[in-house]
Amino acid sequence: MSETPETPDTPVKPPAKDPMKGFRGVMAGTLIMEAITVALALPVVAKLGGGITSFTGWTVIALAVVLIVLCGMLKHVWAVPVILLLQLAIIAVGITQPAIAIIGIIFLAAFLWFLWLRRDVARRMAAGTLPSQQPQAQR
Repeated sequence: MSETPETPDTPVKPPAKDPMKGFRGVMAGTLIMEAITVALALPVVAKLGGGITSFTGWTVIALAVVLIVLCGMLKHVWAVPVILLLQLAIIAVGITQPAIAIIGIIFLAAFLWFLWLRRDVARRMAAGTLPSQQPQAQR
């Protein structure tokens, strides 16, 4: 009778390390990989898309630069919607170069998967079921 049952109002122990910092790192790394991939599409644009000095060439260069700059902006709340809009812009460039649209579709799928994982980790963190929130066994 002296035992007090745990109530749902009990605060949940925060994890030892913030998993959302790791999420930003994964997003930054993926943005860099995408910038490299988009920049590697420049020879395709040079050969098939009217040259690098064409509208498509300058657009691809601008998209690669924006992807790199966005890596430093991930701590802001508005960064994730901007990343998703940028993926749609890369897919839209596919009107002139279908190969670039394929890059956009692949990375859009990756970012949507990352967002699903982030939601799942946030849900588990709120419920206190992350492995880092569990009590350690005494040896």
